[in-house]
Amino acid sequence: MFSASNYVDKVDFAFIFITAISFALLILITILMIYFVFKYNRKKGVKPVNIHGNTTLEIIWTAIPVLLVIPMFYYGWVGFVEGNNPPKDSMTVKATAQMWKWTFEYPNGVKTDTMYVPQNRPVKVDLISIDVTHAFFVPAFRIKRDVVPNRNNMVWFTSENTGSFDIACAEYCGLNHSYMYSKVVVLKESEYADWLKIQTDKMNAAAITQ
Repeated sequence: MFSASNYVDKVDFAFIFITAISFALLILITILMIYFVFKYNRKKGVKPVNIHGNTTLEIIWTAIPVLLVIPMFYYGWVGFVEGNNPPKDSMTVKATAQMWKWTFEYPNGVKTDTMYVPQNRPVKVDLISIDVTHAFFVPAFRIKRDVVPNRNNMVWFTSENTGSFDIACAEYCGLNHSYMYSKVVVLKESEYADWLKIQTDKMNAAAITQ
């Protein structure tokens, strides 16, 4: 089964894992709370007794959360390391953010307002802002990275699926923030090569006429 990007399965699994644990804890704590409300409600003629601690219980309620948090940290760390180490053979695209649009520049100098990339090839996106803070967010790819003025940032992905996927700015950047949308268009390798040649020819022709 194809995924929109190399992150989808891992991010979705981590999300489901954390949600399932949170839901189980919610049910357990709710049941215990209701049980204690009825068991230890105030009764006439019963003298309350102070509880001075229970070492076994304290170990249990310390150990269980630690055991639950360790795998959460593991999945987060693995995703962090992968997301910050693009393959050496990655294709580089420069994404420039400004109020309120994206501009994408390819290694040969071609510029577009929609990102075109080849299928099954790692793509490293260098993120640059020329005004305020933006965020490069592709929901279908499960990637989001801040684009900060005067600071170089990057994100990378590999898409197994051809198609068109939304790019949004996920950081409020001013009046028309909600209109700052673009697309990632994933093409087959041969189709991408044809597209890039056409765009290169147009760029060269425009340079000659100037």
